[in-house]
Parts: sequence; C-alpha cells; structure tokens
Amino acid sequence: MNLIEILNRNASKFPNKDCLRYNGQGITFVELLAQAEKSAAILQSWGVNKGDKVAIMSYNTPAFVIAFYGALKAGAAVVPVNHKLAAPEISYILEHSESKVLFFDGALGEVVRKVPVQARMVAIGSDAEGFDRLERIMDNAPNFTHIPIEDHDPAEILYTSGTTGKPKGCLHSHKNVVFAGITGALAVKMDEQDRLLMAMPIWHSSPLNNWFIGAQFIGATTVLLREYHPLHFLQTIQEEKCTVYFGAPISYIMPLQVIPNFSDFDLSSMRCWIYGGGPIAGDTAIMLMEKYQSKNFFQVYGMTEAGPTGTVLSPRDQIRKAGSIGCNALPGADLRVMKNETEHALPGETGEIWLNGDSIMAGYYKNPGATAEAFYNGWYKTGDVARLDADGYLYIVDRTKDMIVTGGENVYSKEVEDAIASHPAVMESAVIGRPHPEWGETVIALVVLKTDTTINEKELKEYLSERLAKYKIPREIIFTDSLPHTPTGKVKKFELREQYNK
Repeated sequence: MNLIEILNRNASKFPNKDCLRYNGQGITFVELLAQAEKSAAILQSWGVNKGDKVAIMSYNTPAFVIAFYGALKAGAAVVPVNHKLAAPEISYILEHSESKVLFFDGALGEVVRKVPVQARMVAIGSDAEGFDRLERIMDNAPNFTHIPIEDHDPAEILYTSGTTGKPKGCLHSHKNVVFAGITGALAVKMDEQDRLLMAMPIWHSSPLNNWFIGAQFIGATTVLLREYHPLHFLQTIQEEKCTVYFGAPISYIMPLQVIPNFSDFDLSSMRCWIYGGGPIAGDTAIMLMEKYQSKNFFQVYGMTEAGPTGTVLSPRDQIRKAGSIGCNALPGADLRVMKNETEHALPGETGEIWLNGDSIMAGYYKNPGATAEAFYNGWYKTGDVARLDADGYLYIVDRTKDMIVTGGENVYSKEVEDAIASHPAVMESAVIGRPHPEWGETVIALVVLKTDTTINEKELKEYLSERLAKYKIPREIIFTDSLPHTPTGKVKKFELREQYNK
C-alpha cells in the first residue's frame, strides 16, 4: 500500500488514458511513469538515497507531478513548499527538512536566488537563468534503479506554521497518504470516469493528498490549472468537462463577483463541488446552489496533521446545518469531542476535536516534544474546540492554537507577531482574525511602538513583505498606545476580538 504501486498499477490498467491534462494536452499514465522514472534516475545520480528529502516548490503543472513521483521512486520523502513564501521561510524549511534538492518552477527564480544555498536548486516547468532545468537533464537520464518501498516508509513532510512561530513538519508515511486519498475518493464517490480540476495549490495538503491522490488511487484524470483565476476556472471546467472540484469558499464566490457573463459558462459536467478552509452561511449556500445550478456541495474539515482527514458536511445538510462541519468522521477515520482527557462532550456542550485513523501523521519531524503534546493514546488533539448540537453536528467555536484561516490559508498569529516584533520600532503587537464574508477571516495587527519611534502602516507592511508570505501580512495595521493584559502578562486577545470585530 504505497504511492509508487498506485502509479505502477494505473500504468498497467489504464496505459493510454490521460492521467493529467494541462493546457489542453494530455499525459497518459504510461507516459507519466516513464518520466517519473527518468526523474528518479537523475536524483539517484545526484546521490539521493532512500530516506533523503526532496523539496518541490511549484505551481500546478505536470512538472510538479513528475518531480513528486520521481522523488518517491528514488525512495525520498517529498517536501512540498508553498510557492507564496518569502526567502527566509523557504530557507528554514529546506534547512529543517535537510532537503538535498529543491525543484522549483522557473518562474520563481527571483525568490529562490535570495535563498542561501542549502540544497541543489533545479528549475522545473520553465527555465530560470543560472539554474539547471530538470526536463533538459532528463533527456540524458541514466538507468533507473528500482527501490523497494514499504507502506511505513516516509512519503511526505508537510510544513504547517506553529504557535511557536516556526513551521512544523508533519511526517506522513506512504500508508498515511494513500489512506488520505482513499478517504477523499470515498467521501465524494469518485470513480475512474471523473475529471478532477486542480485549481487550488497542489502543494497544499488537501488538494494533494485527499483529491489528487484520491484521483490517482481510483484511476481518474486530473486537470491541472497552473494557478487559480476566476475566468480560467470557469473556462477549464467548460472545456475539459471537469466533474469534481475542491476549493476555498472564496474561489466559488469570486467568479460571481468579477465575471459578468458567469451564467454563459457551461458547468453541467460538474457533479461534485467540494469546499474547505471554513464554513459558509446558509444564505451563501443557497446563493451558490442557485448560481452554480447544483445542490451537490460538500464541505470538508481536516488538518495537515491528520492527512488531512476529518469530517464532511453532505449536500443534504448544507442549508439545514449551515455553519457546521458535519457530524461524523470521514471513512477510515474516527472522531471524538473531549471536554478533557477522559470526559466526552455531550450534545449542547463544547470540547476539543480529537481524530484517529490511518492517515494521521507519524509525528512532527525532529520535534518529539511537540509530537508528544499533540497526541493522547494514539488520538491526535486538533486544538479546535467545537460545540455539539442536539443532533450531534459539530460547530467550531474556538481555536486553541490561535490560528487564522484566510482564503483557505492557515496563518498563525505568533508567526506574524514575531515578524512584527523584529522591527526595531515595535514594542509589542497582537494579531487577530477579523471575520470576512468572502475570505473567512482577514489578518489584523494591533501594534504598540516604542517611545520616540515612528513608522507608518505602509512602511511596516513593506518590512514584513521581506519576511512573510503575502497572505500572512496583516490586511490592516492599527497603532495603539497599549494592549490589554492578564495578570500573568498575556495579551487578552478575546477583548481585542470583541473590540475590533464589530
């Protein structure tokens, strides 16, 4: 039960079927297998051995998939890197993961040049001046040496920002990732006739593991859209006759706002609309069903540590249970809502969501302390606090890990606060999420400056742009004389949310 066997079997069962579609062109399962083995052979010639790490930072292109499978076939674990990150963030991930190679989309050459060399840097998909390009090297690839892969071997290290401000690497085995894919495929009844539209970043845990690997497991075709754009999103569904799509709520709302002839697009091929990264209100659900002319919307809840695996809110519950994340764990997983380590929450009560299942990570890479803290008797403690209604449906009411979800991206307050605190004019700051009807939340920073110092909002944002990905930079920075504190010195963020979220 490993990712390599999935590709090998598909190449045997569906040799001439398109595994990928990109810019109107197809790549069959057999062609992908051949290119993946060439990529693996190149990595082997560079000294990449079983257990090493290979990082990939790319848009949604066939080159990502070729590099992904190539690394796995060489016995390496893949480290997907968010292509929106700034150079210091990329550098930390490469160093912490001990990646031997970074494959990056050639269009990202400018930011890669700012990264201190910690790995072999190789462009994919397009050229970058001064760097080798994988596709050109593959023309003269040596022979590939088969590497036996076991289900417990590391397959991925997925980095997610932590409350300490430094990203943590979620280590997933082949078995973990395969089960995350099976979970996704079963949840929406995917089959080999489906055509999955991959418009959200493929390096993200749910697009990659739930939906791409789910499509791979079942033998479906994945249609790659290099980067989400509301017009290209609609055009691709129409032209490629896509049937399944996963995206953040904003990706559904945006086309309705900016495409005046939205109703002219033929979306009738779509049988399954999936969204995650935050619930949507009942009136928004009704509007989306009307505009997209479909009642087949699914909301999924999960997190990187869990594969991701979590819950699903089915089409029949979209309106009557709007705002809920569902009532049961996805297939192959189990869920508890715990008031403490021994007491389960009852209907009407709140508690922390715990998850268990075969897709749950092995642990945080090189961080046994955080791993021990995250688990209790094999159950992963999510840090999300939920309320149970009378029917057993869950509603998220708080996040113990102080995380903001904006447009489907996770932003941890501590990471942003640390970046702000590094400016010499700043004495203290607090970062909170402000509810937003389209993005879920936006990032807001309250900043106290040191005496006799000055800096304006524009200057501070420019400073942060060199240290944080764009989506992490506060949408609004509010300068204040002081912040409210508890007797032990902690900032009372609940008071700030009450004051600034009105």
